[in-house]
Amino acid sequence: MKTRKLINVLFVVAGLLLTTNIASAQQKFGHLNTDELYDAMPEAIAAQTELEKLSTTRQTEIEKMINEYQTKLKAAQDKEKLAQDKQRNMSEANRETISKELDVLARELQNAGQELQNFQTRIEEAKTKATNELKDKQAALFPPVSKKLTNAINAVAKEKGLAYVFDTSVTQGFNNLLYFDGGEDITAAVKAKLGISATAAPKK
Repeated sequence: MKTRKLINVLFVVAGLLLTTNIASAQQKFGHLNTDELYDAMPEAIAAQTELEKLSTTRQTEIEKMINEYQTKLKAAQDKEKLAQDKQRNMSEANRETISKELDVLARELQNAGQELQNFQTRIEEAKTKATNELKDKQAALFPPVSKKLTNAINAVAKEKGLAYVFDTSVTQGFNNLLYFDGGEDITAAVKAKLGISATAAPKK
């Protein structure tokens, strides 16, 4: 039984190799590295430079806000320490004076706490706004670059009569299919084999 299973496996493997050899003889495959292409494209370099410039500007603005927040926080902490010192040094002789000073400090600390909370909210809003702005800028800058690269890939593939072009770049995981022309699409057949309806919508 084990021998028969092994023979069956060998037949399957041999069949796959034969099919692959036949397909390879009929179709031409190509590959490229989009990372290298993007790094060399002036349009991509310009887009990346503009995006990095905006990122640096927004980061500087946010860091300035954070520094201002930390300054205000330090001032509030100093006032809180002052209030604690006055509380410890209170005596019958200075109670009235110290009590008035503590009341003033308490109001100032309350206002400072509200100001710090508002400032924290502003910082978070600035971070969110900057993130969205960078996403929008990226969405505006890079699609034209990608379209130009795709058109060039398609043109070269047609000139060379390639059926498939794979991307070997690290960012694409070494196996991204960029172009195809001809060859049998077995997607529907595999779906049928798996018992999946050909019209079934893919899960999102």
